[in-house]
Amino acid sequence: MAAQKLDSRRMGEMPEGRLLLSMAVPMILSMLVQALYNVVDSIYVARVSEDCLSALSLAFPAQNIMIGLATGTGVGVSTLVSRALGRKDQQEASRVAGTAIFLSFCCWILVALLGLFFAKPFIHSQTQVASIRSYGDSYLQIVTIASLFVYLEVCVERLLQSTGMTRLSMWTQMIGAVTNIILDPFFIYGWLGLPAMGTAGAAIATVIGQAVGAGVGFLFHHRLNRELPVKPRDIRPHGRIIAAIYRIGFPSILMMGISSVTNYLMNIILGAFTSTAVAVYGVYFKIQSFFFMPVFGINNGLIPIIGYNYGARKKARIYRTIRFGVLYACCFMFLGLALFQLIPQVLLGIFSPSEAMLAIGVPALRRISLSYLFAGFCIVAGSTCQALDRSVNSLLVSILRQIVALIPAAWLLSRTGDVNMVWWAFPIAELMSLAASVFFLRSALKGMEATMAAAPAGEN
Repeated sequence: MAAQKLDSRRMGEMPEGRLLLSMAVPMILSMLVQALYNVVDSIYVARVSEDCLSALSLAFPAQNIMIGLATGTGVGVSTLVSRALGRKDQQEASRVAGTAIFLSFCCWILVALLGLFFAKPFIHSQTQVASIRSYGDSYLQIVTIASLFVYLEVCVERLLQSTGMTRLSMWTQMIGAVTNIILDPFFIYGWLGLPAMGTAGAAIATVIGQAVGAGVGFLFHHRLNRELPVKPRDIRPHGRIIAAIYRIGFPSILMMGISSVTNYLMNIILGAFTSTAVAVYGVYFKIQSFFFMPVFGINNGLIPIIGYNYGARKKARIYRTIRFGVLYACCFMFLGLALFQLIPQVLLGIFSPSEAMLAIGVPALRRISLSYLFAGFCIVAGSTCQALDRSVNSLLVSILRQIVALIPAAWLLSRTGDVNMVWWAFPIAELMSLAASVFFLRSALKGMEATMAAAPAGEN
């Protein structure tokens, strides 16, 4: 117990740069493995056919909503647990954890029902190609109806992260991801006498990997996360806690929903040219995850640190944590910019591209990646607002970037009749995001200072 208390207390005492790295590096590694298995899925599927690859792109917006519900709920849970621990209120932290487990089952029931009744209409609204529809239907129905495990896995990862046990969270994600990678070819191609199931096989491997990850995570939590015990009586709805979780996390969920609507509309805009453009867009999202996932890992480390020090009223530590977060995030984004500009053919080459796919994909990667000049700062600014209970700021930035700027710009550029012009919409939208992020971050920090001045606690 003493060791666990020390693990939590370090968030208020360890030098910020080292603390953020110690929190973020395990999550970055696990998220890179997550990115790897997403890419491996697409590599395997691309070898079946380009239509299979396009089908995954069409399923992505709906799958993104499913993941967004899990991660948004997790943001609220992680923030509330960290604040409770910062106030030394262990009983409240355990109530939050129990409520999080209850909410995982509620999210699964909702998503399973949506997948059962709306997966096919969703896919069919984006394409008229029968083979793409068939591949997309089977994939999306499986991952939604069997989504319980992704909610349990994300839930337990956030419980581990909230007490500083990021290495165990890393192993939870990595074990699930590696299970998925190993099983993919068996189910997709029909190894060892199994039927070759294509995209349906990719979905089955994904679900099994999530189930293994969730099981391992709960084993770690039960045996090792002694600072956050969860008793059966805690696993029930606490209305006050649910409201607080979604007051913090709902803007994140809505932002993911907005992102999914954006991807859906982009698929329609690009599909008006050719299904190959849709496949390119899907491939881009797989590749870019190698650079965005580490930034999200930094954010996952940053949020509980800021949350803890906000609860402890340690202003100087919050500012230093933000500065290190921006520095680390920009390093990853600039690496991505360099690779997209210098070797786009190599990056696309792992997906068995046709000549048509290369002709569209090379300029796409180079033009979209220009937005990376500003994206690192914008992402960290949004997470800082969430940790300071200003999640609506992040939501407004997302709306401005995607709904006000990206989609209208993409549609207008598509009127030129040249699909390669559409990709300029991304850096245009990111410039608007930068301006809004600076404004809202300043507002959130001023609000934080006012709150601390009114109710000081601990050292500033």
